[in-house]
Amino acid sequence: MLRHKSALTTASLLIAIALIFVASIWLNRDLDEDASFVGTDTAATEYIEDANPEYQPWFSPVFTPGSGEIESGLFAVQAAVGAAVFGFAVGALWQRRRTESGPSATSPAPTVVTATDD
Repeated sequence: MLRHKSALTTASLLIAIALIFVASIWLNRDLDEDASFVGTDTAATEYIEDANPEYQPWFSPVFTPGSGEIESGLFAVQAAVGAAVFGFAVGALWQRRRTESGPSATSPAPTVVTATDD
């Protein structure tokens, strides 16, 4: 029963991933060939400039990467650090649950040695 439930969960997750992939392609089918992906920062800036041309930003970036490649590399490092933290947290929670649940049914029972007077 447990093996069947695990296989069903795995199949469900794979189908969900495939549906997300297909949906992302389907939703982008009407985009122009020359359209490029822009971040929310760029889209928000353009919207604000269109809505209020007199708007003056009240802060400036602390660090501006030298090129798009450096910016992409920094984003990749940020994603890797986030994935590592997430993986560590999931592993720690999994280990805590495993430890708190006690010995599993497959592990041998501990043997108790007692001293006897012969």
